[in-house]
Amino acid sequence: MTDDTVIDTAPAQAPIPAQRPSDTASVARRLEAILLILDEPQSLVSLSAAVGAPVPAVRQAVEALVADYDGRTGGPVRGFELREVGGGWRLYVREEYDDVVGEFVNTQAPSRLSQAALETLAVIAYKQPVTRGQVASIRAVNVDSVVRTLLARGLITEVFTDPDTGAIHYGTTDQLLVNLGINSLDELPHISPLLDDGSDGFDGEVLK
Repeated sequence: MTDDTVIDTAPAQAPIPAQRPSDTASVARRLEAILLILDEPQSLVSLSAAVGAPVPAVRQAVEALVADYDGRTGGPVRGFELREVGGGWRLYVREEYDDVVGEFVNTQAPSRLSQAALETLAVIAYKQPVTRGQVASIRAVNVDSVVRTLLARGLITEVFTDPDTGAIHYGTTDQLLVNLGINSLDELPHISPLLDDGSDGFDGEVLK
């Protein structure tokens, strides 16, 4: 008896990944999710990679969101806006509501800063203008939440945005001077005498 069964030895094809919808509404919804967690402006190319949509589709979705938030599509003007800064896009509180947000944050914030906030504030005070990434490199920890706290307390501010990288540079405010009881940053103590020059380590080294 002959077995006529045919065995398929062809390699199995990998499943084709499902394509994300690229219509404006779908892209806009994905963009909103990303924009809500951004701390720094992102370019259209970066946003395109984040939401998995072509740059033209992302550009169209951004324009639709701007119009929606600004009340140009029949809805109300939102308390926030999608703004382009330094070649990137990010959500911001509308300027007319800065005072409201500031008062609310100040009433919610604790009266004392944490050790992490104090250390971050010191780095910004002595190294300003400095980016969030540079501060994180110096402290060797993530400083995103601490920087947001210092911004909310009015102790630091966004000085400028690098037009090439989109990185925000931070500096201290007059409010910090008031809190410290000084007239200018020149009155801050010199930091060099406070640093270890390594002499103790060399003195204690044993040569073998």
